[in-house]
Amino acid sequence: MDSYFMLDGERIPFTAGQTVMEAATEAGKFIPHLCWHPDVSTHGSCRMCVVKINGRFSASCTTQAAAGQVIRNHTHELTAGRRTSLQLLFIEGNHYCPSCERSGNCVLQATAYEMGMLSPHFDHFFPDRPIDASHPDVVLEFNRCIQCELCVRASRELDGKDVFALAGRGITSHLIVNSESGKLGDTDFAVTDRAADICPVGVFLRRDQGFEVPIGSRKYDGAPISEQPFAHHGTAMANNAGDFGDPIDAADVVGVDLHPATSDVVRQERQDEHQAEAVR
Repeated sequence: MDSYFMLDGERIPFTAGQTVMEAATEAGKFIPHLCWHPDVSTHGSCRMCVVKINGRFSASCTTQAAAGQVIRNHTHELTAGRRTSLQLLFIEGNHYCPSCERSGNCVLQATAYEMGMLSPHFDHFFPDRPIDASHPDVVLEFNRCIQCELCVRASRELDGKDVFALAGRGITSHLIVNSESGKLGDTDFAVTDRAADICPVGVFLRRDQGFEVPIGSRKYDGAPISEQPFAHHGTAMANNAGDFGDPIDAADVVGVDLHPATSDVVRQERQDEHQAEAVR
């Protein structure tokens, strides 16, 4: 008899040792995530993938799938919590989508659309982290880092180089380069490394290129992230095929929702919220 758990009323089969995230992704079900990727070890830091398992909040990327689990992924409560987490990420870094080369191909931006985020809500933190332009092929925009550590794990586990790390604690936590000078140009990092291709935001930028793909042709223009074959492909560094779009993109961070690809789940939740407000 096949083992399965229930996810929003649907049976999801799993094999021994799989996490809830792995089984759901294999079944084509989208659970939001920013720090998870199937090719590297689990981190469990972004908390975007938190679901309700038998009434308790659990991170789906670290929780082992088990028979008899009843899991809720799409609820107003979970969506609101994820939206707030996204808003905090937006205000803690330089995530001004209209001027970002990664707009339209950014996992953070696409997830914000999926969660119905229309503005950052909170006051901006305005970090002042230096940009590293020491490498001949790649520029590092540290102000966009969301500390998911995907590049850290990819460099260590997939590239065998250990180029990146996180330093500091709390509000001072930040991404660093593991070289004596602290500069990327003094490492053996290469533009072809997986660490360069796995970033969910716009930290890794290829020199002298950008905004080559028009609006409408970018990864998340045609379909929301929840309908992509694998939600977290890694956004790929500028400008591999299908990367960056036009800089004049009225994104959610300026409070205007012009994105054509919004999921049915979010649309229904917005309708429910409007109806609830009308009743009040």
